[in-house]
Amino acid sequence: MTEAATTLSYAYAVLRPPPDGQPLGPLHGVDDAPVHLVATDRLAAAVSAVPAAEYDEPALRARLGDLDRLAAMARAHHAVVGALAARGPVLPLRLATVYRGDERVRAVLREAGDAFDAALRRVTGRVEIGLKVYTRPAPPRPRVAAPAPTADAETADAADALRSGRGGSGRDYLNRRRREHRAREQTWERAARLAGRLDGELAGLAEDSRRLRPQSPELAEAPGENVLNAAYLVPAERAAEFVRTARESAAGVEDARVEVTGPWAPYSFAEAPDLAGQAPA
Repeated sequence: MTEAATTLSYAYAVLRPPPDGQPLGPLHGVDDAPVHLVATDRLAAAVSAVPAAEYDEPALRARLGDLDRLAAMARAHHAVVGALAARGPVLPLRLATVYRGDERVRAVLREAGDAFDAALRRVTGRVEIGLKVYTRPAPPRPRVAAPAPTADAETADAADALRSGRGGSGRDYLNRRRREHRAREQTWERAARLAGRLDGELAGLAEDSRRLRPQSPELAEAPGENVLNAAYLVPAERAAEFVRTARESAAGVEDARVEVTGPWAPYSFAEAPDLAGQAPA
């Protein structure tokens, strides 16, 4: 019977092997684990040895369901990918890609070598720029406190309402809710029109673009609904110009809040073979 492994291999990215087998240098990833390369003749994967008890399938499910632990893992993962991208082309792997050891990583690089190679060539010399457009909620109306009525006045007003059969308070509430709902719709429509214009302009300047899942409100740093979450694949030498164009196009906008981010490693365009899920492969 084969003894169960005590460590697994957490993979961050695929890249070209460094010339002359140069080491990565001091680089740490998830749980502060050192990062090393697992290489074949034409490809390498940046990986960390992690405890099997903390990264097997049940442990990963628990980790991915804990927002604080998930955020810490994501920060470490992205930091490694960013450090690698600063040195040369990388193909980022999705968060929580775990294999049953370095030999399995090496086997995957060989099995899918052509697909990894093509994907890596596609992102070589390119970066990702992000664009997010949010609604800009209207400022809350100041509430003016009315003088507190006397008990006699309240009683008289209630009696008058009963005699006249008024249901004004209910109608007023429904009308107010309708106005608020329509105001939210109009706010969304204005932001969506702006998002469509900006996306059309920027997609025409990029080599490729992606519309991503809207950002969760819990992750946003300011109020407003995420109308557009887009990514653009841009040649690295044109990244600064692209960012400047995006910000100039959004300048002076009052109907929405616009965020331009990057340049980043091209996560949204890293079409690596999906040979491993979030359980050790």
